[in-house]
Amino acid sequence: MASAAEQLASNLNFSTFAKAEDLKKRLWFTLAALLVYRLGTHIPLPGLNPEAYAQAFRGQSGGILGLFNMFSGGAVERMAIFALGIMPYISASIIVQLMTSVVPSLEALKKEGEQGRKIINQYTRYGTVILGALQAYGIAAGLESGQGIVTEPGWFFRLSTVVTLLGGTMFLMWLGEQITSRGIGNGISLIIFSGIAAGLPTALAGTLELGRTGALPTALILTVIVVAIAVITLIVFVERAQRRLLIQYPKRQVGNRMFQGDTSHLPLKLNTSGVIPAIFASSLLLLPATAAGFAGTSELPNWATMIISSLGHGQPLFMLFYGLLIAFFAFFYTAIVFNPKDTADNLKKHGGFIPGIRPGERTAEYIDYVLTRITVIGAIYLVFVCILPEFLVARTGVPLALGGTSLLIVVSVTLDTVAQIQGHLIAQQYEGLIKKSKLRGGKRGR
Repeated sequence: MASAAEQLASNLNFSTFAKAEDLKKRLWFTLAALLVYRLGTHIPLPGLNPEAYAQAFRGQSGGILGLFNMFSGGAVERMAIFALGIMPYISASIIVQLMTSVVPSLEALKKEGEQGRKIINQYTRYGTVILGALQAYGIAAGLESGQGIVTEPGWFFRLSTVVTLLGGTMFLMWLGEQITSRGIGNGISLIIFSGIAAGLPTALAGTLELGRTGALPTALILTVIVVAIAVITLIVFVERAQRRLLIQYPKRQVGNRMFQGDTSHLPLKLNTSGVIPAIFASSLLLLPATAAGFAGTSELPNWATMIISSLGHGQPLFMLFYGLLIAFFAFFYTAIVFNPKDTADNLKKHGGFIPGIRPGERTAEYIDYVLTRITVIGAIYLVFVCILPEFLVARTGVPLALGGTSLLIVVSVTLDTVAQIQGHLIAQQYEGLIKKSKLRGGKRGR
């Protein structure tokens, strides 16, 4: 079956795509939904002074607001109705995932299949509303504390801001679900992807302009481009890399017939945690700088100012803690999303076993041993990909269009979306082959 699928994938061409009407409808729907999202990032909140807010944002763009602005496609910079973006939903999803490993009732729901998954998704939506409301109120209060940012401060402004920003987040959550079900790819991931990709043309044009004016050497820009291509190649290789454990199933007898034992593979991704460790590490390290910016550096003691400056982008202390936090969260999140004991129990329940390993506890220990080893490689890869852009910016001064976190997201989402498109095309070819075989069978019958 695998070889047949690979052969079909190699035979995919433009004519196959032209015949895939359902795929084209899904692609057009996805593009239309992302266009709606991009339009929403340019509709500003009412009651703000644009000049005063732009000046205040420039002073905070190096903190966590800059990170959120990247994920929201510039909506934070413009304080648009989608300024909260999809981050409250992602945070709620991660919190619920963590709780399913701690709370027995949620863990039982996770094992109930489709019905349990629907209930957990509902809890995630409730968590999104709570987190979104709290963050929206914090934004409203922060805007009011700024000098001349809000034209008419008061409870009406706070309430309208909370309703508008929370409504924007809930709309994006619904839009992401619609893209997933009626479009192509994961809707939430594509929304984040489009937000990051929207800033690429401007950033690249700015870098090329620096080269044209002589502010940066042309050879340096070309070197950075070559390094970026090499890093993208590394990301593609690692994100597709798997450690496959051979699983065997014993012979079984059905009636008087004996069926040969089957074999399959248990795929373990080299980077099981995905991009979550980089997002967590960035958020934690940028919190002190953001808090100091709101409080005012003049009011802080000298030791606090020194620590905050040491944790700035490109500083050795920042890169050290950044790498350590990424490695920690890579192991922590992998332990949350993948349970070797549950996997071993499922294999034992269906009669599967790893050759040379006793089913049950020994299988769980072996899977955990293999997973730990490949997670070490995955953590080193994440640290390298995320630290390298910081190092290049600090040493060369070239303003990179994509940081490590955003680069991981862009490449990963692209790979997943292309894989889904290929899956639809393969299904289209299968349907064509089945129709042809039926027609031939009908002609022979006549």
